[in-house]
Amino acid sequence: MDPHALVTDPSTIAAVKALVTPFNIAAALLAMNLFAFAAFGIDKARAAQGAWRVSESTLLRLAFFGGTVGAYAGRALFRHKTRKQPFCGQLHAIAALQLAAAAGLAVYFW
Repeated sequence: MDPHALVTDPSTIAAVKALVTPFNIAAALLAMNLFAFAAFGIDKARAAQGAWRVSESTLLRLAFFGGTVGAYAGRALFRHKTRKQPFCGQLHAIAALQLAAAAGLAVYFW
């Protein structure tokens, strides 16, 4: 099957539109923030135990895909990765990118 035909198929477009609702987007963002928050807590606990750790790239990826608020909350509550560079700079860059994207979308849709 031609991939272009699948993407432009009206039934595929209708199925995607049915899934991309404000409620589903909010639920996905909530879940991603909970995952990011939990990952920071788990990583902090494992660091104290000297056990296997959650990689910094995984923590940053969770933030990038919508868990920035959870990442910042986890950092603050667990006091974890607060002084680690370049991690802090990368997390701040992700937050700035998301704020710029949100502002751009707000301007576009208003």
